[in-house]
Amino acid sequence: MSRTPESVGSVDVALAHTAQLLKRDPALAAEQACEILNVVPGHPQARLLLGIAHRISGNPSIALAALEPLAREQPNSAATWFELGVALGEARRAPEAVAALHRALQLKPDMPDGWRLLADYLDETGDAAAADQARAQFIKTVNRDPRLMAAATALCENELPRAEVLLRAHLKQHGTDVAALRMLAEVAARLRRYGDAQTLLENCLELAPSFSAARNNYALVLLRQRKPAEALRQIERLLAEDPRNPGYRNLHAAILANLGDVTESIEVYESVLKEFPKQPKIWMSLGHSLKTAGRLDDGVRAYRRAIDLDSTLGEAYWSLANLKTFRFAVEDVATMRAALARPNLTPEDRLHFEFSLGKALEDAAAYEESFAHYSAGSEIRRTLTHYDADDTTAQMRCAKAVFTPELIARRAGLGADARDPIFIVGLPRAGSTLLEQILASHSLVEGTTELPDIPSLAREFVGKSGREGGPSYPQDVPLLEAETLRELGERYLSQTRAQRKTDAPYFVDKLPNNFAHVGFIHLILPNAKIIDARRHPLGCCFSAFRQHFARGQNFSYSLADVGRYYRDYVELMAHFDAVLPGRVHRVFYEQMIGDTEAEVRRLLDYCGLPFEDSCLRFYANERAVRTASSEQVRRPIFREGLDHWRHYEPWLGPLKSALGTVLAAYPDVPDAF
Repeated sequence: MSRTPESVGSVDVALAHTAQLLKRDPALAAEQACEILNVVPGHPQARLLLGIAHRISGNPSIALAALEPLAREQPNSAATWFELGVALGEARRAPEAVAALHRALQLKPDMPDGWRLLADYLDETGDAAAADQARAQFIKTVNRDPRLMAAATALCENELPRAEVLLRAHLKQHGTDVAALRMLAEVAARLRRYGDAQTLLENCLELAPSFSAARNNYALVLLRQRKPAEALRQIERLLAEDPRNPGYRNLHAAILANLGDVTESIEVYESVLKEFPKQPKIWMSLGHSLKTAGRLDDGVRAYRRAIDLDSTLGEAYWSLANLKTFRFAVEDVATMRAALARPNLTPEDRLHFEFSLGKALEDAAAYEESFAHYSAGSEIRRTLTHYDADDTTAQMRCAKAVFTPELIARRAGLGADARDPIFIVGLPRAGSTLLEQILASHSLVEGTTELPDIPSLAREFVGKSGREGGPSYPQDVPLLEAETLRELGERYLSQTRAQRKTDAPYFVDKLPNNFAHVGFIHLILPNAKIIDARRHPLGCCFSAFRQHFARGQNFSYSLADVGRYYRDYVELMAHFDAVLPGRVHRVFYEQMIGDTEAEVRRLLDYCGLPFEDSCLRFYANERAVRTASSEQVRRPIFREGLDHWRHYEPWLGPLKSALGTVLAAYPDVPDAF
C-alpha cells in the first residue's frame, strides 16, 4: 500500500504507543507490533519492537526469529544489534551475544547497558580480562559528566587517591548521584575501608533501592567485614529478581561458606560451573569449600582446574600451598618461576606466586631461597596494606591503663549471664585451630570459626578510637552502665547464632586477635571461658610471616613487626593475668604436643566439661574447618613442625631483636617490658 503523510503519522503514533507498552504489558505490545506489521509489512521499527516484546515475555527463541533477519537487513542499526545480543544471551548463546554486542558498541559506543551486558557475557565465555575492560567502559559511559568520567578513568587505572578526590568534589555538588556514590564506595572497598564503603552503599540504595549493581557491591562489602548473615539477606533479594545471574550465585555460595553451610555452598558453586565451566576463580572458590568440607582430593582437582584455565592465577597456586599437606611437582615449580618472570603480573598474583614458591622450596629443603621468596611476597603485601607497630603498642598499653582492678571490681557480674561462648585467643599460627578441633570433638561443644563480632561490637557500640567528638575504645569502656554491658553481651550471642548449626550448649569463637579484647569480653560475658593459645615466639612468629592471610593480620609481613606484635601480646596478657587471676587458661603448644592427654584433661576441666575420648581422636572429626590449618588438624598430633623454624634461623635476626626479653624468658614472662 502507498504511505501517505497521514498514514505515516498514524504508524509513528502506534509505534510510540507500542514502545510505551513494553514495560507494563509486553504481550499487548507484541500484539500491537503485529497489527502495525499487518498494515506496513516489514517495518523495521515494528519488527524490532516485536522482538523486544517476545524477549521480555521470556521467549528468546521467538525473539530471535524476528531479530536475526532484521540485523542482517539493518547492519548499521545499533539498537537492533543490541537487542539481538540481549536475546542471544538469554538463549544461553553467550559467544554469539558477545559478537552482537561488540557490533552494537562499534556503532554506538556510549551505550552503558551494552558494556554492562557485554561484560556479563564475556564472563560466561571465560574471558575475564575482556570482561574487566568492558566493565571499565561501562563506568566511563554510565554518566557523561566530565568530572565523573575523569574519576571513572582514574578508578579503572587504579589511581585511587585521584578518583576519591574527583568523586568527593562531584558529590559535594551532586549528592544524589548514585553512580558516583557507588564508584566512591568502590574506591573505599579497594582501600579496604569497608565501613566507609558500607555507609556509601547504604546511602546509594536508600536513594535507588532497585540499583542492583550497588546492592551486589553492598553484599560483598558486608561479607568482607565478616557479616555473612546480613550479606545473605542482600544477595537473596538480588537472586529473587535474577535467579540465574552467575555473579549473584557465586557470591551467594561464598556467603554460605562463611556461614558454615559448606555443603550448600558446594552445590551452588557446582551448579554455576555446570553452566559456566570456564571460570577459574569460581573453580578456586569451589576448591576452598571442598577443602573446608574435608574433601581434599576434590579440592585439589578444583584448584588444578582453575590453574588449567588461567596459569597466571597466583591465588590458585597459593590455595594448593596453603593446604600444608600438599607438595608441588617439579613442573609446578618451573611454572611458578616462569610466572614470576612475567613483567605484567599483577601485584596480587605476584605475591601469591612468591608465597607459593616459598612453600615449594621449603618442602624441597632449599631454605635460603625459600626465605627469599617469602620475604619478597611479604614486601609486596606490605605495600598493599597499612600497619603501624607504634599504634599497636599504644593501643595495648591503653588497654592496660583502662582495665584496672578497680574497674573489674566495680563492673563485676554485670554482663550477660550466658556460659555458651568459649573464646580461644592468641596469635595466628599458635595452635588455636588444634584447640578448637579438640573442643569441637566434645559432645557438648560446637566449633564455629574466627568470628568478627567482638571487635565489631567494640567499634560499633563503644566507639572508634580517635573519632572527633565521639566515644573512643577502650578509653570509654568505664563509662558503660550495667544495662549496656548486658546488652552488648546479648548482642554478641544474637549475632553469632547464625554460625551455630547444632544444639550443643557451648560454642567456640577462635578469633586470635580477641586477646586485645579480653577485658571487654570479661565485662560483657563474665561467664564465658577464655583460652590463650601460646607457642614458642620464633615458631609462632615465623609461621605467621610465611603465611599469606586472606585479610587482616597486617603485622605479619615484617619480621620486626610480628616480633613487636608478639611482645605486645605477651605484655597485655600478663596484665590480664594480674588483674583477672585464673580467668584465662593458657595452653602452650609445645606442652600440648608433648603430653596431649594431660593437656586435654586440663583444658576440659577449665571449661567445666567431662573428659571424652573423642577429644583425643579430634582428627576423626569430620566437621568443616575454615582456617589455614584445616588439613593439619585432620591428622594425629605430630612433633615434626615444632622446631621447623630452626631451618630459617640464620635470617631471623630482626625477629629476635624485636622479641627481646620475651624470647629469652619463654615460656615464662619477663619481669619488665
